[in-house]
Amino acid sequence: MGAFVYMLRCADGSFYVGSTSGSLEKRLAEHQSGSYPGYTFRRRPAVLVWSEPFERITDAIAAERQIKGWSRIKKQALTRGEWETLRQAARRPSRREG
Repeated sequence: MGAFVYMLRCADGSFYVGSTSGSLEKRLAEHQSGSYPGYTFRRRPAVLVWSEPFERITDAIAAERQIKGWSRIKKQALTRGEWETLRQAARRPSRREG
């Protein structure tokens, strides 16, 4: 069974980064329906803006934790596939933003 790390853009413009070992579509539906109280519960709707498959959930969780620590600029660059912007942002001191 595979796993995914994914990023949602919430209604308030913030980003949510998560991982799942099941179906990505099912997990997104859970976010949209408000099945679980949490970050996205009051920030719906949330739109999938990026995802990456992994063979093992442990690898997806490691990627999730890394991305959660990124600045908003780096997260935006990842969602747009702007690799040069991502590299440049990685060289700057990080500020925790959305």
